Amino acid sequence: MPTQDTIGLKQKIISLLKKRGPSLPVHIATETQQSILFASAFLSELISERKIKTSFMKVGNSPLYFLPNQEYQLEKFYTYLKSKEKDAFILLKQKKFLADSKQDPAIRVALRQIKDFAIPFKKNEEIFFRYFKIPESELSTPEVKIQKLKKEVQIKPLVESKELEIFDKTKKTKTTKKTVKKKTTSNKKTEKFFNIVKEFLSNKDIEILDIESFNKNDLILRVNSNNQEKLLIAYNKKRINEADIIKANKKAQESNLPYIILSLGGPLKKLDNLINAVKNLQMIKKL
Repeated sequence: MPTQDTIGLKQKIISLLKKRGPSLPVHIATETQQSILFASAFLSELISERKIKTSFMKVGNSPLYFLPNQEYQLEKFYTYLKSKEKDAFILLKQKKFLADSKQDPAIRVALRQIKDFAIPFKKNEEIFFRYFKIPESELSTPEVKIQKLKKEVQIKPLVESKELEIFDKTKKTKTTKKTVKKKTTSNKKTEKFFNIVKEFLSNKDIEILDIESFNKNDLILRVNSNNQEKLLIAYNKKRINEADIIKANKKAQESNLPYIILSLGGPLKKLDNLINAVKNLQMIKKL
């Protein structure tokens, strides 16, 4: 293709992006009447020339292409995010800022995946994520928050029967403290288990694609292992039994994926023997 035609086509792509905003290669190919292969090649050249950008998120199997200063328009594509990533996006958009250490493990992972929308930064040695439209300077310091709370708090008049009120409050406070302590301990154990799984997968070069479910008993992930999508079921227990394997197999069948099982220990001895016994089994038939 002549140089002039190449320059003209690139200009046309830029004009299209100005008009359409973030677009997929198929849109560019249709508008320019080129094959997707040719359109993708020109988009790659424009990226290398730093005239356009690509999103981290993908719509189908392709990122979005857009012009500098069109980043804000990516927001309308958030519905293409995976389930937990979408949850993290909505939470961050509502709160504007999220302290990394205070989030559930699943949200912490998801925040690191939505790089178009969650911008990490450090403040007082703590990691925060800000919504991409909100400047870092808007994060309130603890002192500012305290002043705001003081203005918002209204002093209520004391009620009669003060003695009864004191006793009731004491009982409620004790119960609340026990509940909070129990919940905090449970969250710490759950987060510890998640971190063990995450470290194991990192060491094995297994990529987390999505979080299906996560609780104190098990963790179900979609992962990429050896360039193949698989379902990973991690049990937060030292010994897995037949029921655990059946449950994992059923979940994998529902997702139509091969599956991997992890646990804090090995399977029961009799189950381990059965697994080894069926490895080379070709057939079982009734006479």
